[in-house]
Amino acid sequence: MTMTIGTTTGVAMRNTVLALALGLAAAVPALATGPITGRWVTGEKDAVVAIAKCGKAVCGRIERFLILPAGGKDQRDVNNADPAKRNRKLLGTAILYGLTEDAGVWRGQVYDPKSGRTYNSEVRRKGDGVLEVKGCFGPICQTQVWRKAS
Repeated sequence: MTMTIGTTTGVAMRNTVLALALGLAAAVPALATGPITGRWVTGEKDAVVAIAKCGKAVCGRIERFLILPAGGKDQRDVNNADPAKRNRKLLGTAILYGLTEDAGVWRGQVYDPKSGRTYNSEVRRKGDGVLEVKGCFGPICQTQVWRKAS
């Protein structure tokens, strides 16, 4: 049995329901992935990393130290595997780079200045104010949770 509501009311209601459904469908992917850009406190709470567009990809640079390393604000990248980079300052160095999005996961590279090693990386937004940063060397992975900086 089909119930018919007045033609004008039925059309208006159908249009309202359709508009709400389309609006919700458009909002769901945006809420699920969310932008990873912004300022983030690392998992070890020793630095703030600013993530922003870098050319065609996204990168994250050390913006400031929360715990000063042995060399202070002038700390150099002494553990870098490339001897030519060991004299560069860590402040301003990109530790996340080449990140491109694929279905809510940002893939690229993560550099660990403490070990001087670079790893394959996956970055995901996990709710409001939380970022999951994973670095992998082959099948071995380690994940940190970064929080939105205030």
